Amino acid sequence: MKIVKYLGIAVFIIALMAAFYYLVKSNAKSPITFTSETPFRTTIEEKTVATGKVVPEDEVLIKPQISGIIEKIFVEEGDKLKANDLIAKIKVVPNEQSLVSARGRVRNAEITLSNAKTEFDRNKTLFDRGVVSNQDFMNIELQYNQAKQELENAKNDYQIIKEGSAGGSATANTNIRASIAGTVLEIPVDEGHQVIEANNFNDGTTIATIADMSQMIFEGQVDEAEVGKLKVGMPLKISLGAIQDQELDAELRFIAPKGVEESGAVQFTIKADVNLDSTNVFIRAGYSANATMILDKKEDVLAIKEALLQYDAETQKPYVEVVVGDQKFERKDVELGLSDGINVEIKSGVTESDKIKVWNQTEPVKRETDENN
Repeated sequence: MKIVKYLGIAVFIIALMAAFYYLVKSNAKSPITFTSETPFRTTIEEKTVATGKVVPEDEVLIKPQISGIIEKIFVEEGDKLKANDLIAKIKVVPNEQSLVSARGRVRNAEITLSNAKTEFDRNKTLFDRGVVSNQDFMNIELQYNQAKQELENAKNDYQIIKEGSAGGSATANTNIRASIAGTVLEIPVDEGHQVIEANNFNDGTTIATIADMSQMIFEGQVDEAEVGKLKVGMPLKISLGAIQDQELDAELRFIAPKGVEESGAVQFTIKADVNLDSTNVFIRAGYSANATMILDKKEDVLAIKEALLQYDAETQKPYVEVVVGDQKFERKDVELGLSDGINVEIKSGVTESDKIKVWNQTEPVKRETDENN
């Protein structure tokens, strides 16, 4: 009986060991079958993208030379103007104190002229008779002429204060004209609005904004980590948010010497001349745009997909796993070169004939099938 008992115990232990061995072997085998990819030769470009907008190279703000009220606007936004075209007309609202003072000057000048004329007429008669010397008569004539000029000046001042310009002026200050040829981008005022002249203490009210739409530039910003790789004259590709599948050629012409901190990062302003000859689409001022710049480029280099790389947990050095047998892999350290975010250049570590493990695969999801369907 003891032999049977011991035999049963031995069989149980052997069965338990066999089950444990099977369990260990099952867990040691990976449930995922890894695939592999081979290196390839390609062209890799390192690019950066600057966000910004497309604006006219020059925008001119038209401001009045005299304060008043907009009496009439002769143009609309989008109109194309030539230099000196009439934009608007201003009705002057004179200052009452200045107007009274100017009117008083005119009256004083009239009194002075009347007195000077009487004196001139009396001495002219005496001069004709030879009673007054030539020098004395010339002095009296000078005073008479000065009185006439003073009256004319006083009348002109009064006219300017009252109506904004002298009556004989060819270009009245009340007529607002275009200073350059271009397109009217904006008219921020309406008829009846009061405007202020530009002076040393005030920028003045903008009546219209004019720009030459045939000369556009890209204005954007780049991060300090990439600005050192930019050079004046390098080509750019401008893509517009408002126009799909349309790229414009541009040339970098300006890189700001000083950066501005925004949201914790230092940004540098760049400007580029946009070539509009390559498109028939009308480009409006203020379109949002992205500028793509090629910082570095290498052709016909050995590369792999960047997703195949792994990094050592301690040294953070890159490596890949190369196939050496059926689902068997060997680690190989690699030296990296240029990357475009998808593909990366391999300087050393693997060859074109190596098969590299796709390490980040996941186990296929098994979907249960409803037997009743």
